[in-house]
Amino acid sequence: MTRTLALALSLILAPLLALAQTPPASLVADRIAIEADATLVAEGNVEVRYGDARLTASRVAYDRRNGSLTIDGPLLLSEPDGAIILADAAELDPELREGILTSARLVLDRQLQLAAAEIARRGGRYTRLSRVIASSCEICDTSDVPIWEIRAAQVVRDEEERQLYFDEAQLRLFGVPVFYLPRLRLPDPTLDRATGFLAPSIRNRSQLGTGLVIPYFIRIGDHADLTLAPYLSSATRTLEARYRQELRNGSLTFEGAVSNDDIRPDKTRAYLFAEGEFTLPHDFQLSFDLELVSDESYLFDYGYSEKDRLDSAISASRVRDDQTFRAAATSFRTLRASDATIIDELPNALLEFDVSQRLARDPAWGQVWVSADLTALSRPASTPGTGRDMARLGAAVEWRHSGTLPLGFVAEAEARLAYAAYYVEQDPSFPDTIHRVTPAAAVALRWPLERIGATGARHLLEPVVQLAWAETSGGPVPNEDSTVVEFDEGNLISLSRFPGDDAVEEGLRANLGLGWTRYDPDGWSVGATVGRIYRFETQNQFSPRSGLAGTASDWLFAAHYRLDDRLEVTSRTLIDDNFDVSTSETRLGWRNDRLALAGTHVWRSADPDAPEFGDLSELTLDGDLQLTDFWSTNAEWRLDADTGSTTRAGVGLRYENECIGIDLSLSRRFTSSTSIEPATEFDLRIYLVGFGAGGEGRRTPSRCRG
Repeated sequence: MTRTLALALSLILAPLLALAQTPPASLVADRIAIEADATLVAEGNVEVRYGDARLTASRVAYDRRNGSLTIDGPLLLSEPDGAIILADAAELDPELREGILTSARLVLDRQLQLAAAEIARRGGRYTRLSRVIASSCEICDTSDVPIWEIRAAQVVRDEEERQLYFDEAQLRLFGVPVFYLPRLRLPDPTLDRATGFLAPSIRNRSQLGTGLVIPYFIRIGDHADLTLAPYLSSATRTLEARYRQELRNGSLTFEGAVSNDDIRPDKTRAYLFAEGEFTLPHDFQLSFDLELVSDESYLFDYGYSEKDRLDSAISASRVRDDQTFRAAATSFRTLRASDATIIDELPNALLEFDVSQRLARDPAWGQVWVSADLTALSRPASTPGTGRDMARLGAAVEWRHSGTLPLGFVAEAEARLAYAAYYVEQDPSFPDTIHRVTPAAAVALRWPLERIGATGARHLLEPVVQLAWAETSGGPVPNEDSTVVEFDEGNLISLSRFPGDDAVEEGLRANLGLGWTRYDPDGWSVGATVGRIYRFETQNQFSPRSGLAGTASDWLFAAHYRLDDRLEVTSRTLIDDNFDVSTSETRLGWRNDRLALAGTHVWRSADPDAPEFGDLSELTLDGDLQLTDFWSTNAEWRLDADTGSTTRAGVGLRYENECIGIDLSLSRRFTSSTSIEPATEFDLRIYLVGFGAGGEGRRTPSRCRG
């Protein structure tokens, strides 16, 4: 007799299937028979399906008089929500929703196991387990004691709310009772978000001593939640909080803390960071971020952030193929001790508005764009000369075109005419109103050459030369947005090296560059760029440290090497004609199945305009290493190579298997100022895997191997 019995199901099992037309039921077995007492018996590899539920057993007997299934195991019942029940025997209704299972085990999310003497199913919603041992730890033949287990007289699972209710719960570690609760409620692993306590952690900081952080997660509907985390030690009473909400058109996040501590016993200390992003009609995007703190050292004392300058901003933007728009308002606050004496001289508010529109696009004549912008910057000081307030209103028209010439040459041309009106207050160095007109133009010629070698490697060589010119008419203007200039391969061929609008790179100059890249069929590539800028006359616009001063800039050398997505090395160096290096940056990133490593070295010569700061040389390393299937470590190190002193170092160790996780981290910040002292931080967190969102651990390969 074949196992698939469609005719038997339609004729013999009609009473069983009639009990529920929806969802459909089916039965497959090696043998099916009807006994004299009207009992239907299926034997041998029996499989019963009711909707999305699936039951497999060695024998199933259906009594049509009382509508019950008597099942001989070993049996396996798979639920629609992914839960699995294994048992020796059972009596269930035909819908597999009511009944008793003996010597049973409930497996949730293939992770948390609850072994019980008996499992009773009620109403398709509640599952009651008697004399229960719950754990997500794997038990091998060499040891029948899991790392942790919860023993309870009874456990009730609410399948609708996805909660587990324990009666007389006892937590055991390595078989030793350590904790008892008469009642305990925990989310099952299939629940992503549930109100309740999260894993606590032990935190130690130099100025705050050793304390305990106990987070409590509050679910506020399907799209919002709040986490409150009291942090208590001998030196502080702190409440940390985080609120998150997903909206139909965006998201919100607020996080902060309030503290009373022994560091500043005379005041309540607090901080609040918030951010949000929203999609508005007509393709507009709205975003904001808020950064507030009660005092300059609070963030550093508690390790919440290493930012030494805060900015709170709100902006609206839209980017289309033929139009860009942005409006933003920003508020600044410095936390640097060195800025304390000049805090009123630093900008504290910035307003920006800019819009651009393409007027024409023609393959033969190019593109024409027009733009307008408004910028306003203010300082708190009211003293002339130190409290300068400035506003700029600008407009520009720009033409761009590119095309391919004979022999594969690519020609590019652009021209720009810009007007700006500056309104200056509280600075006798500038008139109240300044008008400036800036015409600029550039032409560039590229010659991309490609060769494919015998091995299939592609070589791309591209020499490029650009002739650029710009000139300004009108008086000098305050420079607020272009005080820092970088010279790299990204702006080698550019109309201006200044990042903002207040400064304009003037005069006639030739920008020369040569780039080469080799793409290997084995997945790696290597490339280099060399370039230089020649000026027809000295403009004295750039500092020697920038590498752009004089009639000839420093030589720019840049190189990169990439191996698939595993290794990437990039380097940039500026060298003058005397082979003196003014800037050098090298970055390395390596990743494989077990190791991720990143390193950066930066060296910059002293700025002649500020020689008291000396040369800058810094080395930064950080990495993650998977030691075994269960152990991993990470480390970070930041070195002031010029003085040979470490500014920051940290190390972390993590263990996680299928049932428990341990996080240990130690870090120290060595830098100090008049308001900030060096600090050491220690954190320890232990969590059990298997409750809520499947826990935080990894599903690791079986350790029970021969």
